[in-house]
Amino acid sequence: MAQQLILDILPAAEPTFDNMVLGTNVAAVTAAKDLQPGQSAYFWGPQASGRSHLLRASVKWFDGVYIEASQARASINHLLDSQTMPALVAVDDVHRLDEPALGALFGLYNRWREQSADQTAFRLISAGDRAPLRMQCREDVRTRLGWAMVFRIEPISDQEKFDALMQYAQASAMPLSTDVLKWLLVHGSRDIRALFAVLDALDRYALANHRPLTLPLLKSMMAKEPSGPT
Repeated sequence: MAQQLILDILPAAEPTFDNMVLGTNVAAVTAAKDLQPGQSAYFWGPQASGRSHLLRASVKWFDGVYIEASQARASINHLLDSQTMPALVAVDDVHRLDEPALGALFGLYNRWREQSADQTAFRLISAGDRAPLRMQCREDVRTRLGWAMVFRIEPISDQEKFDALMQYAQASAMPLSTDVLKWLLVHGSRDIRALFAVLDALDRYALANHRPLTLPLLKSMMAKEPSGPT
């Protein structure tokens, strides 16, 4: 069974602060959780650093609205047309926004600033793959990204992933050998939530086949082809 097929059957858990592996990003996560109405934050880091997880976790924490790059223009303009704003607006992958979407983001930051000092204030967070000053976009948007508190999101190390996966296995009463985790860290996804999902799938596979959670079993599961129509 290919890893994507496993995740189609058993999707990764919804991003929350509880299932986020912090690594060296404690200050950034704390700032996100403590964000007050009228405040803004910008998080940047490389792909698979966890910045999207952080934005989605913040949306769940504050019952806010998450906006992905492909829908940014329409989603932001819809918010700007409304009379009230949600408690938090999170705009992801700013570096992927086209010119019309950047124009909408410019308007969103202006709305945020206009309302930041009164009872209609809302929280505004965004994320991209580089710091505001290095963002290759229109200057007025780059300036507004710099209005926020800015945090770099560091990818978690393989050791931090290993420790988190081992703790998850122990908490879930999975009798897991360390060679399984070492193999997953080399051959599996770089997304820690996807690795958690693979462990869940392996646990179910082991129970269904009455076998222990070993590396040969993991390889068997990952190599197994889905059965065709009969």
